Amino acid sequence: MTTRLRVVVDQLTAPVPGAVGRYTLDLTRALIETAPKNCEVAGIVSSSPPTDYEFIGAALPGLADLYRTSLARRELAAAWQVGLTTSPGGGIIHSPSLFAPLRKHDREAGNQVVVTVHDTLAITHPESLSAAESAWQRAMLKRARKYADAVVVSTHALATRLAAQFDFGDRIRVISPAARSGLMIPHDASQRLTSLGLPSSYLVTTGSLEPHRGVGEVLAALGRPGMPELPLIVLGPREWGEQHLATVAEESGVRRGFVKSFDSLPDADLAVVLAGAAAFIAPAHEEGDPATLIEAFVLGTPVVHSDVAEYTETAAGAGVAVPVGIAGEAYVNRLAAAISTVATDDALAERLSIAGNDRARAFGWRDSAERVWQLHADL
Repeated sequence: MTTRLRVVVDQLTAPVPGAVGRYTLDLTRALIETAPKNCEVAGIVSSSPPTDYEFIGAALPGLADLYRTSLARRELAAAWQVGLTTSPGGGIIHSPSLFAPLRKHDREAGNQVVVTVHDTLAITHPESLSAAESAWQRAMLKRARKYADAVVVSTHALATRLAAQFDFGDRIRVISPAARSGLMIPHDASQRLTSLGLPSSYLVTTGSLEPHRGVGEVLAALGRPGMPELPLIVLGPREWGEQHLATVAEESGVRRGFVKSFDSLPDADLAVVLAGAAAFIAPAHEEGDPATLIEAFVLGTPVVHSDVAEYTETAAGAGVAVPVGIAGEAYVNRLAAAISTVATDDALAERLSIAGNDRARAFGWRDSAERVWQLHADL
């Protein structure tokens, strides 16, 4: 008898797959590759155009089957939010997000539903999301509390924060992500740097101008007198509300034209940008994304990060941790000191590069997938 693990792969065909789409792709590929004897992986997707089904089949070779629901994504999300549909039936279901058929089921009969929580922004920073998305996530968290057999999170820090907000008992499981599989330096790296308009030396940060993301503090730090005059590449949107990156940079004292942003980049271009940076700065005050640090570590880029719990846990000493404290001028000063030191001390930068490479070996999709298989076996 063959045991089938059905993975909700719908995010692969979302209008903007984003980080959850990348996670879904790499985890599902690894689940297929690590399937135990007499086990297989199938997919679940909302009603979509045939080209979407073809894309999923090509992206996930070895997928045993693809269940198509009768509802399109928007309608399915609304239905699952209130438990109005039983599709796609029972069995063992794993969702790389909260998008899952969470309902009453009989585990003794072989039915399981496991979901993944990537952050708690819908609770801690609902302004980061649209009103509809925030409400949907809060509703699905409540359904997960009631019906999920387990909840996967990326770090113990996130597990602690989630447990403080919802009583999941012992159902939370920590399974780390890894760097996206396509993050490899291409043979034409120098040409790509030129085409992207990047200088020979620069800094990289990630996030938006939302206050808790910390990009504003990075700009303020770089505008301090005596700071190395290095351009800053921001991996994120150039606008947040009525604030514009160029305007905030100029008001912070950063030289005009020294800040450039990329909202999204192909994997090869991202690899080139990260690998060529003098330092990668992860400045978030809270809700830090561990995958961003892991990807910088993989490419040997020296890392400066805030001391939020997710970053500290992920880095394990492989980066320079900057205490946030009460975010403000003191944090900006500490951030400026750390950035300046890493950018001007070649020996330190080399040590951080080596330490990051070593730390990156602790994260891999194969290991993550094997732990997912073990989780379902334990259930």
